[in-house]
Amino acid sequence: MSYLFDGTYAGFLCCVFDSFARKEPEAIPLLSGDQSADLFKAQRTVITDVESAKRVQKGLEKHLGAVAVRDFYRVFLSEDRKAWLAAFRVISRVFTAGPDILQNFGDDDVICFSLTLKKVHRERHRMKAFIRFQKSSDGLFFSIVEPDFDVLPLIADFFRERYADQPWLIWDNKRKYGLLYDQITVSPVQLSPEEKMALTTGVTLTLDERDEHFQHLWKQYFQSTNIEARRNMKLHLRHVPKRYWKYLPEKQ
Repeated sequence: MSYLFDGTYAGFLCCVFDSFARKEPEAIPLLSGDQSADLFKAQRTVITDVESAKRVQKGLEKHLGAVAVRDFYRVFLSEDRKAWLAAFRVISRVFTAGPDILQNFGDDDVICFSLTLKKVHRERHRMKAFIRFQKSSDGLFFSIVEPDFDVLPLIADFFRERYADQPWLIWDNKRKYGLLYDQITVSPVQLSPEEKMALTTGVTLTLDERDEHFQHLWKQYFQSTNIEARRNMKLHLRHVPKRYWKYLPEKQ
């Protein structure tokens, strides 16, 4: 049985709720319209109900504690369908067999869950390190990124605390949404086609006249601290993969 949901985490938790309510433990959570859905397998559309999602969330917190339960949200942000299924099965087993299932690394679902969690954590840390802001003429600091996973919700607090005195926008060009900080709150935003074009191509977005100067200074600092004799490109690529270079001024 395929459970088709709306792609939200609340919808995902509702899949868990419905699988218990309908006694269908072998259900597979999938996005509505997902290409991986098996047309020959029975399908059921799961309606997202906030109260049902809260019941699953509170039940997990009772078994695992609030801190550990956040890991399921992080794995969900991987957007990996196999990881979603693994997390779905692990949650079901937490309710039926207890929290010790998370320590059973002989279980394929637990291994998949754990490995995906590590990948999401790594991508979150890389975004903290590699995001570079440019300043527009209207005073907004903006950055364009394309993370492997949907990690913007996991870095919002970090950037809000670190850059609390300036308005900024972090735009995920892969998923076409961003986080906007107005010096008070951080809010998710969707841009108009014209605004997306401006961020993507720079055609209509005017930079602050000092921005280029600061980028030049940053490049000079980067070059001055680089010790050519100790250059280890293999190690460097492990920590700064090439797919991030296009957003790093020091790599231009």
